[in-house]
Amino acid sequence: MTDTSPAKRHPELTPLTLWIMTIATGLVVANLYYNQPLLEDIARTFHTSKGKAGLVSLLTQIGYAIGMLFLVPLADMVKRKRLMLIVFAFIVFSLLVTAFAQSINILIFASFLLGASSMIPQLLVPMAAHLARPEERGKKIGVIMSGLLIGILLSRTFSGYIGEYFGWRAVFYIAAGIMLLMWLMIGLFLPEVEPEYKGSYGKLMASLADLIKHEPKLRLAALRGALCFACFSAFWTTIVFLLHQNFNMGSAVAGEFGLVGAFGALAAGLMGRLSDKLDAYKLSGYTLLLILVSFIIFIFSGHSIPGLIIGVIVLDMGVQATHISNQSIIFSLDPKARNRINTIYMVAYFIGGAIGTLIATQLWKNYEWNGVCITGMAISIFTLIIHFLNHPKPVKAVTV
Repeated sequence: MTDTSPAKRHPELTPLTLWIMTIATGLVVANLYYNQPLLEDIARTFHTSKGKAGLVSLLTQIGYAIGMLFLVPLADMVKRKRLMLIVFAFIVFSLLVTAFAQSINILIFASFLLGASSMIPQLLVPMAAHLARPEERGKKIGVIMSGLLIGILLSRTFSGYIGEYFGWRAVFYIAAGIMLLMWLMIGLFLPEVEPEYKGSYGKLMASLADLIKHEPKLRLAALRGALCFACFSAFWTTIVFLLHQNFNMGSAVAGEFGLVGAFGALAAGLMGRLSDKLDAYKLSGYTLLLILVSFIIFIFSGHSIPGLIIGVIVLDMGVQATHISNQSIIFSLDPKARNRINTIYMVAYFIGGAIGTLIATQLWKNYEWNGVCITGMAISIFTLIIHFLNHPKPVKAVTV
């Protein structure tokens, strides 16, 4: 229970370790988004509706949220590297089942398993915060989040091109091979971090409720993140439908929009540095406004590729910069509970994304692009209202 024991357990966050963690974060999180540009092709393969095909993306995100809820807290009580190596086996298995799926229902189930097992980035981000020096924690988180963002966005570019020329199944075969390589990299180069929590799994999970109850900053960040990601997912789920309907373009072009959105990685890195120096609340006000502006651009750009490109840049910068700001806030809370704190935040975040996907695919049936954009604008305004109604009050410094 002394300070000397944790010091021995925690290796330094070296540049090599940071880069391996960043690469792994980007490549693993990509598994969650490969299916989005492929939904049109998947619907055609199984002769099903776009709404049913949209469940593939929805169940992937729900699976991710469930994996975070029940697996990520374990990193506070078991060795993190060992946990990751076990989970990687399930990722590879899920990708192969996805590639072999012979019915839409099997594909949906495999997508759920893939989402649940692809929670490794949510072990790596708090691990980086744990190993980094306090004065540069935001900067290091920003580096890993840049990798995560690039993985999210370029996954669409990758899957769009591979799906266009080799079929959507090839995407998941290749992804399985990539995961095998990352499994080896993690096993060889990632340091082990000893757990600090000594209680039972039941008590560990029960402590999540205590953290929600006693950490108002965590509650606000989680709600804000969920609403932002709902907007993000609503757009990226339906852009492939818009491009097919209004421009007669396929999954490859939908994937190319991921290249445009990668500009948001610049915002992630910048926000990591700014959050070490400036007030995260004020920064979040500006970044949330960017999301609203992006949907205003989108509603006037249903038949304009340049307009969509501008909107994508603004949306991704707003969402990812807000995400970094939120994480800077929550990782400054209880150091011994960082994985549980991250669990609460990210479960809320991806539940928001799942809801955004569900709403968008259902709205598309009757209201198409305008319905999606108006909903995005409404959610953005609601998020801004919540943000400004919860302006932090000045408090006196207290000793802990």
